[in-house]
Amino acid sequence: MAAPGGGHISRPLIGITGYLEPARWSDFVREAVLSPVTYSRSVERAGGIPVVLPPVPIDSVPRLVAGLDGILISCGPDLDPRLYGATRHEQTTPADRRRDTFDLALLRAAIDAERPFLAVCRGMHALNVVRGGSLIQHLPDAVGHDRHAPDPVKMSAHDVQVSVSSRLGQLLGPHAAVPTRHHQGIQRLGTGLLAVAWADDQIVEAVELQGHPFGVGVQWHPEEDEDLRLIEEFVSAAAPK
Repeated sequence: MAAPGGGHISRPLIGITGYLEPARWSDFVREAVLSPVTYSRSVERAGGIPVVLPPVPIDSVPRLVAGLDGILISCGPDLDPRLYGATRHEQTTPADRRRDTFDLALLRAAIDAERPFLAVCRGMHALNVVRGGSLIQHLPDAVGHDRHAPDPVKMSAHDVQVSVSSRLGQLLGPHAAVPTRHHQGIQRLGTGLLAVAWADDQIVEAVELQGHPFGVGVQWHPEEDEDLRLIEEFVSAAAPK
C-alpha cells in the first residue's frame, strides 16, 4: 500500500476465526482448519493480510491478539444457549464448544487490548453474549416469518435501516441491501453495545461497541458482497499507524 508522498504503509495482519472440521484431500481424511475463502479474499482485496486462526487454548489468546492488527470473528454454528442462561431450542444447532470458548475469549482479549474487530453473523451473537446479552434462538417464532433465512442453503439479500449518526451509517448511508441468512438474532442487548441497524421487523442487524476504536458486529455477510466498504473500513482501522 502506497502512502501519500511516496511512503509505504504496512498491510495489516487480520486474523480470521476458523473451524476445526473433518476434511478430505488427496488420500487423506483428517481434521483440518477451515475457513470459507470469501473471508480471506475480501480482506486481501481490502488491503489486509489474512491469517486463518484455529481455536487455540484460552491461555494463548492474549499473545495471539497481541500479534494481530485486527480480528474478524466469522460465522459458524449456533452458540451454546447455556452461555446466555437459556435452554436449547429444538431448532438450535449442536454447540461447538471449542469454537465457543475460543471466540468468546478472543473477543474479550480484543476488547481489552482495544484491537479493531469485525464480528460477522454468529460473530455478532458472540459479541452480544460476551457483553452479557442474550439471543433469540429461532427468529420465525419471534417475528412470524422466515425472511431472514428464506433459503436453507443460499444467502439472500434484504434491506436494513442504518442509524445515520453511527460509524456504520456514515459509511453506508441510511439504507443498505445486504447478503444474509440467519435464524437467530439479538434479544437483550449486551452492555456497551449500541444497536445501529435494523431489519423491517426491528430485528437488530448491526451493533457498535461504544468507546472502542473499531468494534462492529453485523448480522449480514459483508465478505459475500461486492460492496467492500465495511471490510475496507475495518482493514483501514487496523492498519499500523
